[in-house]
Amino acid sequence: MAKITKEAALAYHESGRPGKIEVKPTKAYRTQTDLSLAYSPGVAYPCLEIQQNPDDAYRYTDKGNLVAVISNGTAVLGLGDIGAMSGKPVMEGKGLLFKIYGGIDVFDIEVDEKDPEKFCEAVERIAPTFGGINLEDIKAPECFYIEERLKRTLDIPVMHDDQHGTAIISAAGLKNALEVVGKDIAKVRIVVNGAGAAAISCTKLYMAIGASKENIVMLDSKGVISADRQDLNEQKRFFATQRTDLRTLQDAVNGADVFVGLSKGNVLSKDMVKTMAKDPIIFALANPVPEISYEDAMDARPDVLMSTGRTDYPNQINNVIGFPYIFRGALDVHARAINEQMKLAAVHAIADLAKQPVPDVVNDVYKVNNLRFGRNYFIPKPVDPRLISEVSAAVARAAIESGVARKTITNWEQYKDSLSVLLGQETKLTQQLYATAAAHPQRVVFAEGVHPTMLKAAVQARAEGLCHPILLGNDEVIAKMAKQMDLSLEGIEVVNLRHPNEQERRERYARILTEKRGREGYTYQEANDKMFERNYFGMMMVETGEADAFITGLYTKYSNTVKVVKEVIGIRPEYQHFGAMHIINSPRGTLYVADTLVNENPDTDTLVDIGKLAATAVRFFNEKPVIAMISHSNFGSSTSDGAQKVKHAVEQLHELYPDLPIDGEMQIGFALDRELRDEQYPFSRLHGRDVNTLVFPNLTSARSSYKMLQMLGADAEIIGPIQIGLNKAIHFVDFGASVRDVMNIVAIASVDAYVFKLKERIQMR
Repeated sequence: MAKITKEAALAYHESGRPGKIEVKPTKAYRTQTDLSLAYSPGVAYPCLEIQQNPDDAYRYTDKGNLVAVISNGTAVLGLGDIGAMSGKPVMEGKGLLFKIYGGIDVFDIEVDEKDPEKFCEAVERIAPTFGGINLEDIKAPECFYIEERLKRTLDIPVMHDDQHGTAIISAAGLKNALEVVGKDIAKVRIVVNGAGAAAISCTKLYMAIGASKENIVMLDSKGVISADRQDLNEQKRFFATQRTDLRTLQDAVNGADVFVGLSKGNVLSKDMVKTMAKDPIIFALANPVPEISYEDAMDARPDVLMSTGRTDYPNQINNVIGFPYIFRGALDVHARAINEQMKLAAVHAIADLAKQPVPDVVNDVYKVNNLRFGRNYFIPKPVDPRLISEVSAAVARAAIESGVARKTITNWEQYKDSLSVLLGQETKLTQQLYATAAAHPQRVVFAEGVHPTMLKAAVQARAEGLCHPILLGNDEVIAKMAKQMDLSLEGIEVVNLRHPNEQERRERYARILTEKRGREGYTYQEANDKMFERNYFGMMMVETGEADAFITGLYTKYSNTVKVVKEVIGIRPEYQHFGAMHIINSPRGTLYVADTLVNENPDTDTLVDIGKLAATAVRFFNEKPVIAMISHSNFGSSTSDGAQKVKHAVEQLHELYPDLPIDGEMQIGFALDRELRDEQYPFSRLHGRDVNTLVFPNLTSARSSYKMLQMLGADAEIIGPIQIGLNKAIHFVDFGASVRDVMNIVAIASVDAYVFKLKERIQMR
C-alpha cells in the first residue's frame, strides 16, 4: 500500500473543489417549465400529498435514498475527541463510501454537542429529512445511550457503525475462520481485548451466532474484566468473568482459540501468541497499528488465521463491506429500523459470499490469480461487486420477515439485478445480453487461447453458461497456464491448430478457401499456409459451421484482422462495406457509436452503409434508432469536403428510408441537446427526439469520442467493438481489453450467432 503523507492527504482534500462530496440535481432544470415543476407552483402538489400520507415522502423526495452521517467528533478514528468541526473530513469520507459502494446520498452533519440528551434532541428534530441515520465517531458509553434512545424514538433505521459495522464484518470472519479450522463456535475460548463501543457490540454479536458467554474473557485498559472488580459500568459488567485467576492479557490468551483486538497497537506479543491453542484465530483490529503485526503473528505461529483492519494483508475487516449494503437494503424496503435479524442476515450473507468463486475483477485488483476460501481468504474483499446484491437483498428480506419494512419485495432476482445496475456494474442492456446468451449458448472460438485474459474469459463464460468455448492454441501450454492460474478447463475444447492431428482439417479448410477465393489470386498452397494462423483457422471453423462465433484481437492488429475477415467470411450481400460499433452506457442513457474500428476515412457511399448498418445494429439491441450524422458543420454551414460527404450521405439515406429518424450533418453538441437542436433547426427529421446513435465522419473522431470517456474515467460502461455487416458472428476486442470486456463481447457474439441461425431457419422455410 502506498505511503500516505500529510502533504498528499491535504492536497487531495484541498485541490479543485474543496472536500469530497457535492449535491447534484436529478431532474431537468433548464427551462422555465422545469423550474416551475421543481419549485413554485408545482412543488405544492407533492407537499400536499405528503401531508395526507407521510409515507409518500418516499415517492416524491430523496428521503428513501438519503442517509445522515451524524457525529459530535468525540471519538474520531484514532484521533479521539477532536471536536465536531474537526471530524467533518471523516464524515464527508463516510458519505463518499456510501455513494460509491451503495449508491446512497448522504448529508454529513456535525453536531457541536456532547450532552447525550441535547444531542439526541437535535437528531430527533432533523430526522424527518432522512431515510436512515448513521451515527459515527461518538465515544462510549454515551454512544450506547444515544443509539438506544434514537432507535426507540425514531421510525427510520439508526445504526452506530463503529459498534455494529465492525461487529457484523468480524462476526462473518469469525464464523468462516472457525469453519476453516473445524472448530465449534459454542466451544472455543474467545479473548476480547478492548471494552469500548466496538468491542461490546462485536462480542454480543458473536454470542448471537453461537459463542458461549462463559467462554469469553474481555479486557479493558486495567486488565481482565472480572466479577470482583468494582469499577465496571453496565456494559462491562455484563461480560465480567467469574474467573479470578485471570488478570492480564498474558493470562487470558493462554490456551485461547480466538483473540479479538479492539484496543491499541503492539499489546499482543509473539510469546503470548505461542501459548494459544492449535490453529489460533487472531483479529488484530487496532488502526493504524494492530495489536500484533501480521509478520510477527505468522512468525510466532505459522498455523495462525489472521485478520487486521489494513488493506495490505489478507482478510481485512473493513466496515465498508457492511454499512453501505445494510443501509441499502433497509432503505429499499423503507424500513423503520435496523434490527438484530437484519444484522444477522448481513453476517450470514457476507460469510456465505466468501465461499463462492471470486469474480475476476477482485483477483485483478489484488494482483492474484484465484482467491479461494481458506486461511488467506475467509472475508470478501471490499471491491467484490456482489456485495451490494447479496448483502442488501439479505438485509431487505430480513426487514420484511421481521415486520419492520413498509414496502415489500416479491421479485428478488429483479431486485438484485437493479442493484447491479444502480452502481453501474451492469446495465439492463448487458443483463439482457447475458440472459439471452445463457438461454442459447453457442460454440464460440477464442483465437488467443494462450492469452491469460482470453483464458480467464473462456473459463468464466463457460461457468456462466454464456457459450461453449473453444480455445485455439498449444494444448500443453494452455493446460500449464490453467494449472498455474487455478482454472478448470472442464467443458472447454482446446484445439491445437498446428498439431499433426489437425492436418486433415487444415487441408480441408484450405481447399474451401481456395474454391471461394481462387479467382482472386489464391492458390491452394497459399491457403494451406494461412491455416497455420489462428485467425484464418478460427474463422474457417465458423465459415464451415464447426463453430458459431469467433473472437480475436488481443494480439492482432485490426488492419490484419480486417483483411482476414473479408477473405474468409465476407460482407453481407446487401452491403458494400462493414464497420464496427461501440456502445456507451451512461447515466443519461445508451449511445451507439459508429464506425469505431474499420473504415479510416469513409466516403459518402461508405457512410451510407455505416448509417444503414448502425440502424440495423440498434434494432438488434431492441431499440429504435435515432441517428445523428456527425460533422464539424451544421446543415450546410460549411462547404468543406468533409462536411459535404456527410451531407450527401444523409440525402441518400433520406431517400432510401423516408421514415428513418436520421439527420445531419450536425455538430455533436446539437446532436445530444434536443432542446437546442429543436430550437435552432426545427426542420430536422430528429425534431422532438433524443438521439441514441452517432455516426462519425472518420475513424479518428469516432475512436477519440469513446476513448476520451474511457480515459477520463467517466461514469459510463463502454462495450465493443461490435462488428456490423459481416456474414457470420465474427467479433474483435480492443487491445488491452479486460476479462469483463471480453465477456461482454462473448455475450454479443453468442447472441449474434443465435440470431444468424434463426434467420437461416426462416429462409429455409
